[in-house]
Amino acid sequence: MEMKTLAQERSKAEFDVEAMKVVWAGGEASLRLNQRMAELVANDPEFQKDSRVMQTRSELLKDTFRKAAHAWELINKLHFTEEEARCLRKHIDQPSYADLHWGVFIPAIKGQATDAQQKKWLPLAYSQAIIGCYAQTELGHGSNVQRLETTATFEPSTDGFIVNTPTIAATKWWPGGLGKVSTHAIVHARLLTNGKDYGIHAFIVQIRSLEDHQPLPGITVADIGTKFGSRAYNSVDNGLLRFNNVHIPRENMLMRLATVTKEGKYVHSNVPTQLAYGAMVNVRKSIVMDASYSLARAVTIAVRYSAVRRQFGVQDGQPEMQSRLFPLLATAYAYRFLGQWMSSLYSDTMACFENNDFSTLPEVHACTAGLKSIATSTTADGIEECRKLCGGHGYLTSSGLPDLFAVYVPSCTYEGDNVILLLQVARYLMKTLKFLGSGKEPSGTAAYLSNVTELVSKNCEVAKESDWISPKTLRYAFEARSARLALKCATQIAAASTQDEGFSEASCELLGASRAHCELIIVTRFMGALEREIPGRGVKNQLQILCNIYALSLVTTRAGDFLMTGYLSPEQVELAKSQLRDLFKKVRHNAVSLVDAFDYTDFYLGSSLGRYDGNVYESLYNEALKDPTNASAVTEGYTEFIRPILKQQLGTSMSRL
Repeated sequence: MEMKTLAQERSKAEFDVEAMKVVWAGGEASLRLNQRMAELVANDPEFQKDSRVMQTRSELLKDTFRKAAHAWELINKLHFTEEEARCLRKHIDQPSYADLHWGVFIPAIKGQATDAQQKKWLPLAYSQAIIGCYAQTELGHGSNVQRLETTATFEPSTDGFIVNTPTIAATKWWPGGLGKVSTHAIVHARLLTNGKDYGIHAFIVQIRSLEDHQPLPGITVADIGTKFGSRAYNSVDNGLLRFNNVHIPRENMLMRLATVTKEGKYVHSNVPTQLAYGAMVNVRKSIVMDASYSLARAVTIAVRYSAVRRQFGVQDGQPEMQSRLFPLLATAYAYRFLGQWMSSLYSDTMACFENNDFSTLPEVHACTAGLKSIATSTTADGIEECRKLCGGHGYLTSSGLPDLFAVYVPSCTYEGDNVILLLQVARYLMKTLKFLGSGKEPSGTAAYLSNVTELVSKNCEVAKESDWISPKTLRYAFEARSARLALKCATQIAAASTQDEGFSEASCELLGASRAHCELIIVTRFMGALEREIPGRGVKNQLQILCNIYALSLVTTRAGDFLMTGYLSPEQVELAKSQLRDLFKKVRHNAVSLVDAFDYTDFYLGSSLGRYDGNVYESLYNEALKDPTNASAVTEGYTEFIRPILKQQLGTSMSRL
């Protein structure tokens, strides 16, 4: 029955699924690369993952090390490019130290080291003659980088730095790959020379012997222990690190932006410090792209199971497709186009930086901070919503959803706490409004604020349901909401005794204004992606439906914002809800095919509920029987603890233990 159901759902598709796969992948070449790596991993017994849920933490780490070694062997044997290697690691679907080595350690050297330093360190890192991690966060200091306590004091007599951990709070804590694997770390520490503190700088510190892997003298390093989830990030050796007066050569300071001479003099280089922000934009772009992939994965599982499931309120045996899934499906597509736009933003930003044009930096910093915050929070909530929409079965590890949530949810904290990031957006918005009319006109994603006078005075003109699917109407509605919320905050802050006090008192409202600004960006970028030609039968039409669902789901869920600012009337909100219900009907028969377009293999999904063939219940049954507790019909502990209860002999039995 299940297999027939999904086949029937696919037969209703009103668009070319193969063409949509190309759109989602970002091009034909990217699609073929993903398919090739997915097939390679799924067919290699070294990468099987069926037994992961049954492994102890130590077994899981060893299994991860084995897979990383096998992947490295394949990368070298098959002469993979960096892009191919990155795609391979993604499809292995098991977080490891290699993710941090390639994704953070090497990019940090590229971004912060001089040409001479790169010539020394990059060949070692590329060949994995050394394995590195990124040691910034401390036990007592996470997002507040400027308060880090680890010190690197220059010592002229040895022409080097003495790295030290002065307090427990200064212990490096959380770096992935640090606990058991890394031989080197990029350590962020306070640079002290000639009695002066020059703030936080980066240093390459060797932490383990390249001969026997033992920690070097003065180094304390360990794994920080089991983390949230049964598997999830427990396959990564997040670590702690302490230094007891560890000497490193002066040249181990990453000196692209500043140097220290043999005499201990601190010298700024001629490289603009703003260039360091380029790496931040790139990281945040990758995080948003990952959000689209992870949400799409959860939605795939929930949509397929929803098409198979028969529980309540179904008629004539029809699938139980829940409309709560459709905004999540639309959001996954929205974030995919957002990630593609952020890739272009990164390229444009770096081109400006290379020409010493840093005028866009404040706006780019603010919008990428906010988009990281919104995308990760929404995705984490969306994965959990998908789990709940799968009923009790979604709570099983074999559904694939608990571990997906556990792997994803740290993204709400790393690379910037989401609330703090939204407050950074708020400061940018307040500053932008403050300088309106002074010649500093807002640009980029904040350009709409130059029209703030009209946006706060002109209300919505929607008179019927169909008015709501006009791109112009939707764009203006989101601009008006954002402008009005921001202006209200600016007025509240201006009335306070001090700006800082006003900012603190209005923090809740500022978060709302920042969220509105970011959601405006996402909506307009989705719309912008649809302005170009998109080949494939019905593909563009389906994407337009999804875009409208995304925008109107925000209008209805954030109705309080639109009503409170006076832009919408209650009647207009009801029209939006009615139009949204109509859009749900249009996407309903395409939902299974729309998740098929994500092109996730059964191996990658790792879900009994999300199987392509829909054979859900047999899969759940078979997975249950594989559990180690079912190795014998009579459970371990029966004789000692259960039989005495049944035989009313508990006291006698326990006395013998």
